[in-house]
Amino acid sequence: MTARQWLAATACALFSLVGCATAPAPTTVAETTAARPELSTLNKLVNQSGLADTLKGPGPYTMFAPTDDAFKSVPPATMAKLANDKELLKSVLSFHVVGNKLPAAEVKNGNVKSLQGANLAVSKSGDFVTVEDAVVTQADLQASNGVVHEIDRVLMPPVK
Repeated sequence: MTARQWLAATACALFSLVGCATAPAPTTVAETTAARPELSTLNKLVNQSGLADTLKGPGPYTMFAPTDDAFKSVPPATMAKLANDKELLKSVLSFHVVGNKLPAAEVKNGNVKSLQGANLAVSKSGDFVTVEDAVVTQADLQASNGVVHEIDRVLMPPVK
């Protein structure tokens, strides 16, 4: 919860203000990922790449968000290369974002176009959703401008 959300909720509770919502205000995809401790590496890289500004925009977006554990499996040399090349970093992270809202219940087997421009293979079998070779471990984190799905791997776009 952001400081602004906490202040609004506290004011509503203390003063029983008319029109106050009992639920916290919805957050953007960027704010949703930033609020999740298990996405701290992703959040740092999204900010470093400049993609956070996009993910705070009107959307809608679907973010397939690699967890911190997913980033631990990326070779250190690859992480260093990404850290030193902002455009490459933004390209890799944009490969994790789709330009529409795709809740898990609406996933169909096939391809969706990433913001990076390449297609992502998505599939669903029962309650299991995958994107490329990653499994969705936490689905449907709602945001005001889309949805976030946590995944267990970092996706790498095809080499052009």
